[in-house]
Amino acid sequence: MITIAFPSGEKKTFEKGISAHDIAFSISRGLGQTALSARFNNQIIELSQSIETDGAIEFYTWSDSEGKKAFWHSSAHVLAQVLVELYPDCHLTIGPPIDQGFYYDVSFNGNAPSARDFQTIENRFKEHARKKYPFLMRSVSKEDALDYYKKEKNPYKVELIENLTDGDITFCDHADFTDLCRGGHIPNTGYIKAIKLLNISGAFWRANQSNAQLTRIYGISFPKQKYLNEYLQMIQEAKKRDHRVIGKQLGLFTFSNHVGAGLPLWLPDGAALRQRLEEFMRDAQKRAGYDFVITPHIGAKQLYVTSGHFEKYSADNFGPIKTPDQTEEFLLKSMNCPHHCEIYNSQQWSYKNLPVRYSEFGTVYRYEQSGELHGLTRVRGFTQDDAHIFCTPEQLNQEFKKVIDLVLYVFESLSFKEFTAQVSLKDPKTPEKYLGDEKQWEKAQNAIIKATKEKGLDYTIEVGEAAFYGPKLDFMVKDTLQRKWQLGTIQVDYNLPERFDLVYKGKDDKLHRPIMIHRAPFGSLERFVAILIEHTAGEFPLWLTPHQVKILCVGESHHQYAQKVAQSLENSDIRTRIDMRNQTVGKKIRDAEISKTPYMLLIGDQEIETKTLSVRKHKEGDIGSMSLNQFISEVKQKVKEEVSSFENNHLKQ
Repeated sequence: MITIAFPSGEKKTFEKGISAHDIAFSISRGLGQTALSARFNNQIIELSQSIETDGAIEFYTWSDSEGKKAFWHSSAHVLAQVLVELYPDCHLTIGPPIDQGFYYDVSFNGNAPSARDFQTIENRFKEHARKKYPFLMRSVSKEDALDYYKKEKNPYKVELIENLTDGDITFCDHADFTDLCRGGHIPNTGYIKAIKLLNISGAFWRANQSNAQLTRIYGISFPKQKYLNEYLQMIQEAKKRDHRVIGKQLGLFTFSNHVGAGLPLWLPDGAALRQRLEEFMRDAQKRAGYDFVITPHIGAKQLYVTSGHFEKYSADNFGPIKTPDQTEEFLLKSMNCPHHCEIYNSQQWSYKNLPVRYSEFGTVYRYEQSGELHGLTRVRGFTQDDAHIFCTPEQLNQEFKKVIDLVLYVFESLSFKEFTAQVSLKDPKTPEKYLGDEKQWEKAQNAIIKATKEKGLDYTIEVGEAAFYGPKLDFMVKDTLQRKWQLGTIQVDYNLPERFDLVYKGKDDKLHRPIMIHRAPFGSLERFVAILIEHTAGEFPLWLTPHQVKILCVGESHHQYAQKVAQSLENSDIRTRIDMRNQTVGKKIRDAEISKTPYMLLIGDQEIETKTLSVRKHKEGDIGSMSLNQFISEVKQKVKEEVSSFENNHLKQ
């Protein structure tokens, strides 16, 4: 007999060799029918796997991210099966699950499908799904695995297998189809009730532009047709909220091929929106005890060699900048942290002076491949609300929790109500990706988890998502369309203080290393604005919107009075624009509605005669006449209500 522990703390005994799926049915018939995958002793296993030892088990359904991951991973196998059948000369590469669905990268040898072929592929996919083929894992020796794919003449799978360890290689079979796979599947293809292919694009093998270009096919699948229908409705709503469309409609930003791909240009209204966000963050940081600094857009190559960015991050950087002096070489700044380390090093520090908190809206540059650029969410030049805290080990816990408070303050102020905390750790299987020794990483990891628990945050752990210099706490936010975005991030770093030889004098008069906290509640301002646009559909809160009021003149004779009203509003810190165009009032109202201006003031002969304002509200229409002072009071009260709803005491030093 073996003893199995469940997440509830309950334990049960079973006969040795029982399958994970049978254990699920022993709990309840409902769980047995809905379980998609399982984790046993912290390892993802197949539900068909026999359990031979004591241990802890957890089951995942469609409502769990791990359940969806297994579902979409299995769906990628079925897609691959169909592609091999329809395009016999193709070569499969990799097909992972992603946040929303899955994709498969395929070399079609000049005979790639197009979106016109999606229906045919989907129909064949459904045929296979209905046959309820079980997914079966089997171990394969490295020699046999290489032999199999050499016979298939698939150089991509051969390359993958050559980098694997003999004894750790597994294949997954379903029907007459076989694929190289690590595991993590649903019981059989019959669980897949709905499928939709979404997009087709190019992708380089292993994301390296010097490698062969492949065809990437994206898809999504569901256990019920109802879920697919709901998803497609969400996609339609997402198109309406596309920040690129709304950004153009509201005149917030643009791009120019003459300037360069992935380099946004902020128009006056977009710059005003961004400025308001910066002012909001500056005020919050000032209250939290930050000092503001400014650093250059470039740095000497040696700066990034010292920090480790040149070694670990060079593939994401622009090329070196040469000067007439052959001994000089610069790089565009990809991170602000090395510059802040040098600012810290510009003077001597005592434990009495710590913590030191440097904040900067620093613009950085990273080379995103052209095919990955997307509006403001993936750009090559962006501004981070970056800050670095240098503190003693005794201060680390409190400082980390203060940053959590700051992130939560930002989310609350902008109505991001659904989020999860994610502790991002290094992948022990790829130590070459990271700096520093294991003890430092363990201390940093434990510090993050301790502070996260003390703040009462529910969190998940993601292996392999750490920065190269340290683990981090990432905040994954859901927008109104239930899409997940990574916004705020907080990182604990023992490595850069070592590499830059940062020190402070302790109570014992000896020199000690400070600990460094990296943090960015917005992350990238560009990406944050894009997400904010789509989250709100451009309906920004009154305190943030670029223009709170638009004055609509009935005729030219009303311009002078409109300018006096506008001046009074601006003097009261109410952001105002005047529409003096030679257009009908109806046209001006429609345009103001399209631009999502919160308040519209109509001024004609009657308003001038009675010294009143005819007030309209966005989406509500006419709300009556008011005196100028009454209107100013209403707007200021509305802003006050918005701000007071999210202000708290967390940011006080």
